Amino acid sequence: QIQQFEHTLSKQIELAYFVPLLAGHGGNTGGQTVGSVLSALSTNSITTKDAFRVIRKEAMSGFTVGIILGSIIALLAYHVGGISTHVSTVVFCTLPLLSTIAATLASSIPFLCKLIGLDPAIIAAPAMTTFVDVSGLLSYFLIANKIFALFGLEL
Repeated sequence: QIQQFEHTLSKQIELAYFVPLLAGHGGNTGGQTVGSVLSALSTNSITTKDAFRVIRKEAMSGFTVGIILGSIIALLAYHVGGISTHVSTVVFCTLPLLSTIAATLASSIPFLCKLIGLDPAIIAAPAMTTFVDVSGLLSYFLIANKIFALFGLEL
C-alpha cells in the first residue's frame, strides 16, 4: 500500500521518518485494547451487550492518548528534531486518528467475532493488526496531502 505514496515520500522524505512510529503505535494501541477486551470477554466481565459502551470508551481513550502523544511528538520533532512545520503538523493530526482507529477496531473485532460465532482469541489480533496497519498508513498519507496543500506545497 505504501507504493501508492512513493511520489509523496520522494518529495517529502521527512514523512518516512515517522512511518515506523505510526505502525508501532497503531499496533501497540490495538494490541493492548484487543488484549483487554478479550480478557474481559473470557472472564465474562463484559458480554456482547456491553459492546457499544466498551467500544465508545476504548475509542475515546485512544483519541485522548493520540492527542497527548501527537502533541508531544510533534513538538519534539519540530523543536528538537528540526522537522518541518508541515510534517510535524501531519504527525500531530495523524496520531489521534490512528489511535482512535486502532482502539475502535481492536475493541470491535472481538465482539464481531463472538456475534458471528468465531473464536475472537484466534482472529481478533491478526485482523486488527492488518486493518490498523493499512488504515494508519493510508490516513497518514492522505492527511499529509491535505496538510501540504494547506501549506501551499505541491506534491
